[in-house]
Amino acid sequence: MSMLGIKWKLHGTGKSIKPGHVVAPDERLAWPLTIGVGMQHVVAMFGATFLVPIITGMPPATTLFFSGIGTLLFLVITKGRVPSYLGSSFAFIAPIMASQQQFGVPGALGGVVLAGAALALVGAIVQKFGAGWINRLMPPIVTGAIVALIGLNLAPAAKQNFDAAPVTAVVTLATIILVSVLFRGILGRLSILVGVVVGYLVAMLRGEVSYDKMEAAAWVGLPQFQTPEFHVGVLGLFVPVVLVLVAENIGHVKSVAAMTGQNLDGVSGRALMADGAATVLAGFGGGSGTTTYAENIGVMAATKVYSTAAYWVAGVFAIVLSFSPKFGELIATVPPGVLGGAATMLYGMIGILGVKIWVQNRVNFSNPVNLTTAAVALIIGIADYTWTIGDLKFTGIALGSAAALVIYHGMKAIAKARGTAAEPETEQAGLPPQANAAGNAAARRAPKKR
Repeated sequence: MSMLGIKWKLHGTGKSIKPGHVVAPDERLAWPLTIGVGMQHVVAMFGATFLVPIITGMPPATTLFFSGIGTLLFLVITKGRVPSYLGSSFAFIAPIMASQQQFGVPGALGGVVLAGAALALVGAIVQKFGAGWINRLMPPIVTGAIVALIGLNLAPAAKQNFDAAPVTAVVTLATIILVSVLFRGILGRLSILVGVVVGYLVAMLRGEVSYDKMEAAAWVGLPQFQTPEFHVGVLGLFVPVVLVLVAENIGHVKSVAAMTGQNLDGVSGRALMADGAATVLAGFGGGSGTTTYAENIGVMAATKVYSTAAYWVAGVFAIVLSFSPKFGELIATVPPGVLGGAATMLYGMIGILGVKIWVQNRVNFSNPVNLTTAAVALIIGIADYTWTIGDLKFTGIALGSAAALVIYHGMKAIAKARGTAAEPETEQAGLPPQANAAGNAAARRAPKKR
């Protein structure tokens, strides 16, 4: 049982948490409380997980089913050491939409499978050799640029939905903004879900919602499964996603380690393999690719409960919900205006997450290598440059990601060989920008040692 991560010790009396204490991953509260926390995790992941299939036209119930299955698989592979819910990854939105235009839904699912397999392979390498090579391949300037350009590349899709029903979109967006600052705790963290609900009510009043498919659907039934097709042309669309998933996953493991006070470096490879396996499984059945969810980290931070037992509850409950076709069709009735308002915030948040990576790691943009890497990659991604070679079509996300990697490592190698790397890659801690600039200028003026 312990090998599967389903053997938990009771935390204290199981009824409360003392100040300054947390419920560790291998502990649990009394089952009624654990079930309650697990339900919170379902609510936390709900809005974001469903936005992906709704935006990409995938069956919501199928995505929910595989997110539940993927979560349970993740807990088993990591032996219950990493509490996490695997929800739909926003990084898959752009490649899925682009590949559907060329190869339909089966082709998009084939790309999801390939991305998952690549992620699992990276996980196996990390488990064998450690994660240091990832940090060297993708330093913060590169990781931030890739995450930012994926979000900003989706801006035209958000505008298209926004223009379909501007009034509904504005109400949805305004609600998200207001809820995020009006409320504390879990409600504030669920601002996107609340905004979607309010926007949906407005859309109903404006006659923008159709229930024809929902009324015809059964209350109980299997999710809509689909099989993938594999095309070489999707490789350029989905490969960059793997880089983002690696960064997200490792960041999640580090966050959980910091919050629980446990060293989880030894299980980071397993976490990547588990996420990859869950994504492969989803792609083979018609679901979207998965990733570890920051929304659920927020629930853990608020409740101080890091028990994997709560995630077993969440995974099982998600699977149960997925067996209601009527529920799935209800979710699919969300109209374009609501999606446009939510996506304006959501895609922008993805872009800003890239900027956040730069800020947290004190990336120095006085360094020409950093500046050029970000500048070129972002423009390629936002403008959606394309390059077609036979059956392969590389779009802005693929080309922007490749540009970030090639420019950074190429310029760094040349600067090192020529001895022209005068600026540090990171800002000095604790100093204001003016002091950093002065220090950098002094470093340039200082005579070189011979």
